[in-house]
Amino acid sequence: MNLLPHPADLLCALIGPPGSGKSTFARQHFKPTEIVSSDFCRALVADDENDQSATGDAFEVLHLIVDKRLARGRLTVIDATNLRDDRPWLLARARHWKRPTTAVLFDVPLATVQAQNAGRTRVVPAHVVREFHGLLPTVDQLHDEGWDAVHLFSALTRRSRTGR
Repeated sequence: MNLLPHPADLLCALIGPPGSGKSTFARQHFKPTEIVSSDFCRALVADDENDQSATGDAFEVLHLIVDKRLARGRLTVIDATNLRDDRPWLLARARHWKRPTTAVLFDVPLATVQAQNAGRTRVVPAHVVREFHGLLPTVDQLHDEGWDAVHLFSALTRRSRTGR
């Protein structure tokens, strides 16, 4: 997937269920300081990225970091599922700071996601993976939400495509 060259002030949201490859992708394509991970923020507030009771506090921290990076015009990559109510907030903050936006949709078959999840250090319960997989938006939905660019990543083909 070619996100380069990209604007230095880009907000990039990685979108997909747990186990779809978002964190691996982020580590391969971005500097550690550019990645704002919900798991890392959970660990910051609870000393345990698995502590789901810390999720609310973790997202407060994530939102603060995202807002500060966008205000400074820094590349900001959101490594979270971004499958529920997260995307409107991200788009609103990017628009507030007049920053371009890109969504990377991890359209990975459920069986692949489940297999990858089973091999992770932090295994997410199968019913949660299935629920989140069912929330995947389409490329057209993401365009309709207002993302400037949408990249589709498929683990089956190990390639991406952009656009509508």
